[in-house]
Amino acid sequence: MDYTTFIATARRAFPWLTPEMEERFAALDGLYREWNARINVISRKDMDGLYDHHVLHSLAIARYLQLQQRLLPEGAEVLDLGTGGGFPGIPLAILFPGAQFTLCDSVGKKIIVADAVAKSLGLSNVTTVNARVESLGKTFDYVVSRAVATLEDLYPWVKDRYRESILLLKGGDGLAEELAKAQARHRLSKNAVATWPVSAWLPGEWFEGKFVVEVK
Repeated sequence: MDYTTFIATARRAFPWLTPEMEERFAALDGLYREWNARINVISRKDMDGLYDHHVLHSLAIARYLQLQQRLLPEGAEVLDLGTGGGFPGIPLAILFPGAQFTLCDSVGKKIIVADAVAKSLGLSNVTTVNARVESLGKTFDYVVSRAVATLEDLYPWVKDRYRESILLLKGGDGLAEELAKAQARHRLSKNAVATWPVSAWLPGEWFEGKFVVEVK
């Protein structure tokens, strides 16, 4: 997907996009190509899929919240756990400039990329941290994450660190079993866990079987 197709999709979904936001989204392609040539955080075969496989996929969290009529409020504090090169945190930080994002990863070279991209974009609402989440000693409104660990393993890391909900980008044939195991192990009620298919917003084979999972 090229930028023109991406921004048309984003404009339809998020009517509050400003020219500054669009400029930042446009700059992502060049920034990630430059940094990925130095530090590989995105599969080089997948760089042409940056806007759909990474940016739009990250923004599926925003689309889910929008459909729930509860977008990130001004001043909301968000932890991106295992951010890698900055996903989903950086696209969400562009879309929600009034929220504060902490991008956390235990792998130093990945944080170097996320930090450099955020600074190049002038995202003053992004802080990057090279650490394990257990060492942060802080509570957030939301925790977001993409493909870091099973919910069964991830939940203990953040169970005392969020006030509103955990929002995960998940997929795979075993997702229902994964969620059931987490609910049983951590005594989460059925009402505490919700799923939303990303393909309800973004058509195409790549998005089939991918979900936003919310733990309230």
